[in-house]
Amino acid sequence: MKTLNAEDRNFLLNSIRTVEDFPKPGIGFKDITTLLGNEKAYALLMDHLKDRYKGQNIDYIAGIESRGFIFGASLATMLGVKFVPIRKPGKLPYTTISEKYSLEYGVDEVEIHIDAFKCDKEKPKVLLIDDLIATGGTAKAAVTLINKAGAECVEACFVINLKFLNGDKDIKKITPVYSVLEIE
Repeated sequence: MKTLNAEDRNFLLNSIRTVEDFPKPGIGFKDITTLLGNEKAYALLMDHLKDRYKGQNIDYIAGIESRGFIFGASLATMLGVKFVPIRKPGKLPYTTISEKYSLEYGVDEVEIHIDAFKCDKEKPKVLLIDDLIATGGTAKAAVTLINKAGAECVEACFVINLKFLNGDKDIKKITPVYSVLEIE
């Protein structure tokens, strides 16, 4: 599967704005809205993802709320596959299944429709996508949820991986991880 060359990687990195002290002091927030607003950067990213995943026999792309919807729905259309949203509790209108995960001070949860991966295959192949992986709790819960729903998460893809937080470490135990951009 394809990876980006250094020039394209730098172009994408430079299209992402860092907002210091957001949402709290000491955090350098990676703001992807500048990448989304740069038609050349967004096209480069989406073309790269399409080239990476075409021919991989993926049946679904699942995107984590909410920025994973932007990349996931676009990529699903480009690959001609179905898109499944993974949402916070109470946002989906039909019967759902959920997976809880720990936060620094509590617990959160993600949900999908109980029939999200209904198709003629016994174990449909799913690519999970989100904009960023930090500590990895939401993404790990999403992978577990996909597998619990009767599908197989074949890879978790992130536009940005904050490597210094080691969020991908636990996810790699249950599915391969690909990050377009890694920040040390």
